[in-house]
Amino acid sequence: MNAHRRAAGFTLIELIVVLVLMTIIGGTVAVFVRPAIDAYADTRNRVTQGDMSDTALRRMVRDIRVAVPNSLRTPSEACFELVPSVAGGRYRMGPNTANDAWWVNTSQATTGFDVLSTLSRQPAVGDFVVINNQNGNDVYAGSNRSAISAVTTPSATQGKLRLSIASLQVSPGYDGGRFQVVSQNEQAVFYICEGAGLSADGRTGTGVLWRLKRDFSSTYPTACPSGSGKVLARNVSSCRFVYDPNKGATQQSGFVYLELGITRNGETATLSHGAHVLNVP
Repeated sequence: MNAHRRAAGFTLIELIVVLVLMTIIGGTVAVFVRPAIDAYADTRNRVTQGDMSDTALRRMVRDIRVAVPNSLRTPSEACFELVPSVAGGRYRMGPNTANDAWWVNTSQATTGFDVLSTLSRQPAVGDFVVINNQNGNDVYAGSNRSAISAVTTPSATQGKLRLSIASLQVSPGYDGGRFQVVSQNEQAVFYICEGAGLSADGRTGTGVLWRLKRDFSSTYPTACPSGSGKVLARNVSSCRFVYDPNKGATQQSGFVYLELGITRNGETATLSHGAHVLNVP
C-alpha cells in the first residue's frame, strides 16, 4: 500500500474551473432566464390589475342598470349613489269587477294592487314599492315609495301576485303602470373612491373603491361619505364617475361614464366603461 497516498480534496485548478463555470451559468441565467421571469411577473401583475378594475366596473354597471329610474345622485366625480331594484313589473290599472279595489287609482291613495307580470324575484314583507320616480330625490324622501305589508296570490284572472302596501298616493295622471321593488336590506348603495393617488415613490396606488349600503336619506349628499362597507378594489390611483341624466332630448337616455385606474409595482391599468341609464319611470 502506498504510504504517500494523496489526501482527498480540491486542487486550486479545480476550484478555479468550478468558479468559472458558475460564473458562466450565472451570467446565462441573468441574460436569458431573468427577463422571462420578469415578464411572467409583469404579465401576472397586469392581469391582476385589469381583472380588479374590470370586476369593479362591471359591478357598478350592474347596479346602474337595475337602479330605480332617476335615482342616481352624484355629489362629486369620486362617488355616486343609487337605489338598486330587485324586481319590477306592471300593476293593474283598472278594476276587474265593479267592487274590485286591487288596482292603482291615481285619483286616490292606494293600499294595494295586483301584479300582472311575472317578477324576477318575489317581493317580501318589508320591501318597498316605488312608482313613478321622476325627480331624483323623491324615492329617498319617500314621496313615491311604500313598504309592503303582505304578499298574497289573487285569482288567476286578476294577476300573478297581490301586494298590500302602506297608503300611497301615486302621481295623479301617471299612466305608465310600472313599479319597482327595492329590498329592505339594500335600500341605497354608495360607490366611493377614497384616497385615490400614488405613493411617495409613485409605484403604488393609495386609494380604495368601496361599495357602501345604507338606508334612504332624504338629504341630497353634498360630499362623498367616508369609505366603509365592501372593498371592490385597492391600489386605486385614479377614478372618475360622470353622470348625465339627460344625454338626449328626453329623460329616456341618461348616461354614466366610469373610469378607474389601478397602480401596482410601478404599472398602471386604466379601464373605462360607459352605461346607458333607463330613466323612464
